[in-house]
Amino acid sequence: MWCAHALRPERAEEPRMPVASQHAPRDLRESRVETTISAPAASSSQVRNVAVDAYRGLVMLLMMGEVLRFSAIARSFPSSTFWHVLAWSQTHVEWAGMSLHDTIQPGFTFLAGVSLPYSIRSRQRKGESFAHMLFHTIVRSLILIVLGIFLRSTAGPITYFTFEDTLSQIGLGYTFAFLLAFATPRWQWIATASILFAYWLAWALYPAPGASFNYAAVGVPADWHHLYTGFASHWNKNSNLGQAFDVWFLNLFPRTSPFLFNEGGYLTLSFIPTLGTMLLGLIGGRWFAESAPKIPLRRFLLAAAGLIALGCLFHFTGICPIVKRIWTPSWTLFSGGVCFLFLTAFSWVIDVKGHRRIAFPLIVVGMNSIAAYLIAHLCEEFIQSSIRIHLGARVLNALGTSLEPLVMGSLTLLAFWLMLFWMYRKKVFIRI
Repeated sequence: MWCAHALRPERAEEPRMPVASQHAPRDLRESRVETTISAPAASSSQVRNVAVDAYRGLVMLLMMGEVLRFSAIARSFPSSTFWHVLAWSQTHVEWAGMSLHDTIQPGFTFLAGVSLPYSIRSRQRKGESFAHMLFHTIVRSLILIVLGIFLRSTAGPITYFTFEDTLSQIGLGYTFAFLLAFATPRWQWIATASILFAYWLAWALYPAPGASFNYAAVGVPADWHHLYTGFASHWNKNSNLGQAFDVWFLNLFPRTSPFLFNEGGYLTLSFIPTLGTMLLGLIGGRWFAESAPKIPLRRFLLAAAGLIALGCLFHFTGICPIVKRIWTPSWTLFSGGVCFLFLTAFSWVIDVKGHRRIAFPLIVVGMNSIAAYLIAHLCEEFIQSSIRIHLGARVLNALGTSLEPLVMGSLTLLAFWLMLFWMYRKKVFIRI
């Protein structure tokens, strides 16, 4: 799924509350009068937005927490509501709706946008030209795309060309978000709305699957209870515009067998509405900069309420369902509102109330998000095999065989965090 510099800007790129200079994009120089809440005074040495770091750390921790395997534990306790709630929270919903686990990818993408104004401002202070920044952004985008493909290919016999991975999705849209960072606030909103409407219209105009459509041929049981009828069927699994594009596009690359469908319904074209999520984060980052040194909690809350309400309106009227797997425009709006709620909560607890110490475990992860992502994807098997060898079944089954996944997952997660803590202490931060 993702990260790199796009999700964790360079250390100097995320000052706590910068004041826009004459060299900053116009949107960073425009100020607005609104009700804001002041944060506690910061020392001159404080250069990071700790709330954003902590939010990023939570997103990463939720991803790394997959090793806890709550679903396996829930199967051992079929009558336990507690374990089933945890299992549901750690599982992607089958189609429409949202679980806690479904907030990970939009959180990644949203925070990539939040970081952009800080990144641009930092580079402008260093005297970099627009052309140089654009070149760096394009290279960064390409690295993210390639890294996503690499991580999806680790278990295959050849390179597995796929672009639905979170890293690749961010990379495909990142350069466009960078360019729009130099637009005025009005044009940023217009661009976001236009992207989502155009994408919705393209799907709405593409022929919907008829009653005789062979869903089994695209990996969907005919009696799958998440299939829509009527206008909403334009967004059915593996029978939509994005699926048709991937059947053409992905078969242009070398493959062990022709691409027919993605089992999860994920699509390459989702990077277009994903760009909308990144632009919402960009707007949130701009609000941070405009309101400095205050925290624009009121704006965050209004944005959250408005976006969630719009997403629900389009979903329940059948105009556009809220589906993460194909990143519908309604999902962009709804999940964007949820991201603003998270940002509000972290800003309130850390910046307004001053509870920075309790966020430290998250900050360790959030300041090195690309390393956390790579560790989770590349080191899990090695760490768990080492635990089995050196601790053995007696320790792993100390709470009973049913809870062995919890013990193993907890030890693995602790190993992940200790690796990141060592990097934090040594000031080793992986950047792109």
